[in-house]
Amino acid sequence: MKPLEEMMSTRRSTLFSTVPIAVMSMAIGLVIASRFDMAPAPSAQTFTPPPMNSEPLNGPIDAGTFREIAKTQTAMVVNIRTESRQSSQLNDFFGDDDLFRRFFGQPREQEPEQPRERTVQAAGTGFVIDASGLILTNNHVVEDATTIEIDFFGDEDRLFYEAEILGRDPLTDSALLQLTDVPADLELEVANFGDSSQMAPGDWVMAIGNPFGFGHTVTVGVISAIGRPFTSVPGRSQNVLQTDAAINPGNSGGPLLNIRGEVVGINTAIVSDRQSNVGIGFAIPSNTVRELLAELRVGKVTRGRIGVQIMNVARESFEDLGLTEPMGAIVSSVQEGGPAAGANMQPGDVIVRYNENRVEDTEDLQSKVVATRPGTTVPIIVLRAGEEVTLNVTIEELDLDTEAAPTQTVQDNNFSEGFGMTLQDLTPQISGRLNLPDGTEGAVIVDLESGGAAESGGARAGDVIVSVNRNEVATAADTVQQLNLVESGRTAFLLVQRGPNRVFLQVLKE
Repeated sequence: MKPLEEMMSTRRSTLFSTVPIAVMSMAIGLVIASRFDMAPAPSAQTFTPPPMNSEPLNGPIDAGTFREIAKTQTAMVVNIRTESRQSSQLNDFFGDDDLFRRFFGQPREQEPEQPRERTVQAAGTGFVIDASGLILTNNHVVEDATTIEIDFFGDEDRLFYEAEILGRDPLTDSALLQLTDVPADLELEVANFGDSSQMAPGDWVMAIGNPFGFGHTVTVGVISAIGRPFTSVPGRSQNVLQTDAAINPGNSGGPLLNIRGEVVGINTAIVSDRQSNVGIGFAIPSNTVRELLAELRVGKVTRGRIGVQIMNVARESFEDLGLTEPMGAIVSSVQEGGPAAGANMQPGDVIVRYNENRVEDTEDLQSKVVATRPGTTVPIIVLRAGEEVTLNVTIEELDLDTEAAPTQTVQDNNFSEGFGMTLQDLTPQISGRLNLPDGTEGAVIVDLESGGAAESGGARAGDVIVSVNRNEVATAADTVQQLNLVESGRTAFLLVQRGPNRVFLQVLKE
């Protein structure tokens, strides 16, 4: 399931969540499990992305508008059928069933671990972007596939054609496929691209897809919102289009079309408390993916990184940080050995300018960094204790698979106070369990009130508070004393030791 930052709140719970919209079923297989190996990148060649129509959207809409779009554009939409294999054990299916063991005469301690395999079948959607057999779809439709087959509109014989992955991009949830054997008599209809940046709330759109296996289903709605942050990989979000056009499981990877029948989005997820549509769907803007097609074509999307975790400046605390308005991105932690660490960036720095351009917020900074070619040295201006400092950071290549960090926890407590967390003096034993650097002093967080101020500010059990409002603390009592100086409704700036890394937090006292 895909979380949506805007729909989640650490202060309340909700039944709704975002889900990828592929249809899956399951069967038992008997062969060795394997993962899909990405097709080898083709030799370097020039690839020109499909043209984009940026003419203004205008003109009347009548009773024939959507009928005409469906008639002319459905043929370029394809149904995608995939299979993937997942290994399991015999116990996964029969559990701890004593009757099963007695029937086969197998005592518990001698029960063999017999490898089995589940063959997972899934259905999704895609659309043709080039007559050579290039098909665009969602990454989550094909990322684990061992077999990919394509079914075209109007094929009465329901013939399926094999395809392979040329490139995948988890951040935009996009994947580019290539038909491996295109029959000479198969004439492929190709999608036309519109300009997704023109879309605005209230604009009519049409979705075409394969919901619940009902191939080439047409639904109509409007753009509900633009620029919604959608988290496709941990710690990073992508702005998407929100629509109320009915999107259901199986629509994944299908096109979202404007009133000219041009692709302006790729349908990717829905918000729902069940596996069906409730009127909130999301599509990756076509401009975002179109810019990546040349890289997807050769199998790899290259992006930049600087090696920091960041958070937005809270509206209640921007003045305390020395800002005149809420803007910029606060550095919460700096990865050891990363580009930012090499330039002496520190937790608590507020990044206000990147390569001489103003930084509005975390999303703005992320978009600027990922768009920078690795190896480029970029001047970054940070606000540190109210003073501007210029740091020259050499951008490295982003690896999405290495960004997640484990959470560590501890038990027991001695002190508590009004931030919704329980503290304890840091002992050598606890320091060793938490893998802290030698000489670390402070107060370890041993418990957090669910939805409390500290949890809402990003604190975790196992964090060691080493300073409060830039005042160093050595014990839980020191920490409580400093926290008590913070007035209700004001922000406490905490520097915590989290394993080998230091993390800067802003916690609004209730």
